[in-house]
Amino acid sequence: MKIKHFSILLVLSLLLSACNTGIEPSEHLGEIYSVALDSIMEQDEALSSDMEYIAIDMSNFEDAAERDKEEILSYFKEKYKVEVMDATLEQLKEKGLYNSDTMGLDGVLLRIEKVDFKFNNEIFFEGSKYRSGLGAVGVEVKVHYKDNKWEPKEVKMTWIS
Repeated sequence: MKIKHFSILLVLSLLLSACNTGIEPSEHLGEIYSVALDSIMEQDEALSSDMEYIAIDMSNFEDAAERDKEEILSYFKEKYKVEVMDATLEQLKEKGLYNSDTMGLDGVLLRIEKVDFKFNNEIFFEGSKYRSGLGAVGVEVKVHYKDNKWEPKEVKMTWIS
């Protein structure tokens, strides 16, 4: 009788542990946001021509710790070799980084408007890349955990101006 109970318990434990990837997204937010934002950055490369900086609006990154935000900024600075900052469009205007002659930015502004943690190993983002009122794109990105790293699974441009 004990062997039967033990066998059932063992099978249940194996089934339950097989469903869990063992990945906790909250421990990888810097990497996850970097992958999602970089997927957005790669859309409509004309918006990135002659950019002087990259601004990332992290004002709604509620779950991200300061170290995660620093990881994101460092990633973009190293990859794109331009000044990178955490700023909203209003903050860029206040800093004088909005060019009133061209009615736009001399850099790009990346935003994440929506985040949905579907499963532990898949996260959905809606975001945008902004250069001016007539130069911006909206993007949906699915990021997933595969082969011990976070990577884009699906990237789709949803609107363009």
